[in-house]
Amino acid sequence: MSGYVLPMNLALEGALEAERACSAQGYRVTVTVVDVAGTPQIVLRGDHATIHTKDSAYRKAYTAVTMGPIFHLDRTSQFLELLGKYPSLAAQSLASTPNVTTLPGGMAVKRGDEIVAGIGVGGSPGGDKDEVCAQAGVAKIVEKLQY
Repeated sequence: MSGYVLPMNLALEGALEAERACSAQGYRVTVTVVDVAGTPQIVLRGDHATIHTKDSAYRKAYTAVTMGPIFHLDRTSQFLELLGKYPSLAAQSLASTPNVTTLPGGMAVKRGDEIVAGIGVGGSPGGDKDEVCAQAGVAKIVEKLQY
């Protein structure tokens, strides 16, 4: 672990791009960027996004940064796939970890191979669509991370 912290301006740029990607499709979402400790750095509620999207976006970003390093995952959809390989009680235990979710829509922000933040999107009609928007946010900033 390098101790690298995603600068606030890049966190904001990534969140704005994720929200734009979803709103361009007519999806009303909230985007959350968390640091490696799972602490929210940026929370953007898009116009007309409903209240539950705040929690969903946070949990997706949190899952990306907390489960990603352990299981070598880049997106929350991979976490659900991984749990399918575990006995049901073990999978249920992992999935019920506080603030963790099995819903797609969270992406790790990586500097090289190191996860330095997570972007979570909640509110599209399906987590697969949230994940596409989160990926757009990551793609917008990944080349700008300092080495």
